[in-house]
Amino acid sequence: MPEHNFDNQLLSVRDLKVHFPVTGGLLQRQVDVVKAVDGISFDVPRGKTVGLVGESGSGKTTTGRAIARLVPITEGSVHYCGQDLATLSRREFFNYRKRIQVIFQDPFSSLNPRMTIFSIIAEPLEIHFKDWSRAEKEARVADLLEKVGLPTDYMQRYPHQFSGGQRQRIGIARALAVEPEFIVCDEPVSALDVSVQAQIVNLLQDLQAELGLTYLFIAHDLAVVEHISDEVLVMTEGRIVEQASAEMLYANPQHPYTIKLLEAVPKI
Repeated sequence: MPEHNFDNQLLSVRDLKVHFPVTGGLLQRQVDVVKAVDGISFDVPRGKTVGLVGESGSGKTTTGRAIARLVPITEGSVHYCGQDLATLSRREFFNYRKRIQVIFQDPFSSLNPRMTIFSIIAEPLEIHFKDWSRAEKEARVADLLEKVGLPTDYMQRYPHQFSGGQRQRIGIARALAVEPEFIVCDEPVSALDVSVQAQIVNLLQDLQAELGLTYLFIAHDLAVVEHISDEVLVMTEGRIVEQASAEMLYANPQHPYTIKLLEAVPKI
């Protein structure tokens, strides 16, 4: 893998490590360390989708959260448009928060049940566009609801009034609110019924084509990843063990772990 090539890569991760200390005893001293991510490198080309696949505990979600600076980076670099995000202070990273957004796994727990749909989607606008009027925010939220296939009159409803698929559409609208370039899709369909999963994947593909988005699509299901990814990374125990185009990986998997994951895909 080349050192760095920022011409075509929106994101370039090198030797990324995320370790969590384990404490114990009366004084809660560190007794061990969990190497959730242990020295991985990969690129995400602009406008493409890279799938990151692995079982629970493989480190894939921690990878996405580290890129979005939701967990501390222990070592390594995360270059975004040439800027190493790992070196930025929280204040300096604020300018990148608009450009990098996350769609979370569980649409039931990621939406505040006490907030209206308008307030949920408009929350990022309150932070990043403080001078916007209420009318401007309402127009933006209405546009976002239409983009994700929901009626605009849903604005004043609450999350409990929606199905899982509808809630995930609301989560997608929230992620799009500040016009990001890069979205970490953290298992966005794993909590949904199979019949709804395809609808959400198709929506993400349509939005990518319309808005020029770049995705890191995290999943444990290789069947889902196959339909959306240009390239697939296979991760286990904090390391990437195989990396190939989606077509090549499914046609000719090389690593025993990849073969095991493919064998677990239900045959229809």
